[in-house]
Amino acid sequence: MLHGIKGQLTLKPQQKQLVAQSIGNARFVWNQFLAMWNARYQNNALLPTLTEYDLNNLLPTLKKEYAFLKETDSTSLQQVSNELAQSFKNFFQNRSHFKHPTFKSKQHARQSYTSKNVNNSIRLDGNYLRLPKLGWVQFRSGQPITGKIKRATITRTAAGTYECSLLVDDESQVVTHKTHQTVGIDMGVSDLMVLSTGDKIKTIRFHEQLAPKRLYWEQRAARRARKAKENGVALSAAKNYQRAKEQRARIFQKEKNQRQDRLHKLTTRLVREYDIIVLEDLQTANLMKNHQLARSIAAQSWREIRRMLAYKCAKYGKELIVVNPYKTSQICSSCGFDDGKHALDVREWECPSCHVHHDRDINAAKNILSIGLGQALVKSA
Repeated sequence: MLHGIKGQLTLKPQQKQLVAQSIGNARFVWNQFLAMWNARYQNNALLPTLTEYDLNNLLPTLKKEYAFLKETDSTSLQQVSNELAQSFKNFFQNRSHFKHPTFKSKQHARQSYTSKNVNNSIRLDGNYLRLPKLGWVQFRSGQPITGKIKRATITRTAAGTYECSLLVDDESQVVTHKTHQTVGIDMGVSDLMVLSTGDKIKTIRFHEQLAPKRLYWEQRAARRARKAKENGVALSAAKNYQRAKEQRARIFQKEKNQRQDRLHKLTTRLVREYDIIVLEDLQTANLMKNHQLARSIAAQSWREIRRMLAYKCAKYGKELIVVNPYKTSQICSSCGFDDGKHALDVREWECPSCHVHHDRDINAAKNILSIGLGQALVKSA
């Protein structure tokens, strides 16, 4: 089973230069191939589309013309060919969902490149990871790594830190321990999750906790950018602005890390405790149109929770069911009576038919569970 493991790298100054060179070379090859692809299509739209094999055959010629490409791991440039060919394939197959590939900019906040593991060129020894061209680097990860490493993606974040995502093939990671328990989950804003068992998981607003520090560095970054422009200094050369920009990025990175850490712990606990997890299929884009709740909704990371539950259920041998939440908050979970739509400020109500008193969110979670279990029975029949 393939799964990803992310960790942080500690690099020496020379290794940082090599990473910057590799990132720049990967970006250069992408832009060169994309420009050639666009020109080829404009000259003759009837020509057959290029493949990954065609692009890889052009790499030796490109290296002869641009000698600096030889300083980079060759598999990272081959990975560029793979990604560009796959991007065009996705675009041609589904233009409504995938966009036409665009040129990459060195001004983008996150820069990365990917190396493949060939002849054990990427391997782990304790807390050190060997990477092509870089040699041994210190690698910190929150979980043990077993199995065969397929490839490694090295990323330089806007905060100036370096991350490494490893794609690992390891069948031993699959856990099939069964608890014979099921749960329905209603997603919310004040409560991040409400379970059909009656448990409520509160929302922690990390963006509000770090708001003073974020505002502090945002103001300084804006002021230093303004002063640099007044003095005729380019922002890329304004050291004070770049320091403030990096500090601001560190605040955003900390907020993201805190949120990710909590979501990982919550989703792992759910997958370990329940065999069947039923989740509502929320249309986040539509909900975000409510400008009073847009920021709070975005901070909940509902889609990220769903993504985590999906791959962790596959890893642990559990089942994730996604259902339409239509009317789940207005139908009585005890007798099935439809009490009509309730305003958002109505958090509790009593069923006029069976007179059972309901908590709005717990009732919705129970309905979500029953719908999911019904779909599972139909599917298994």
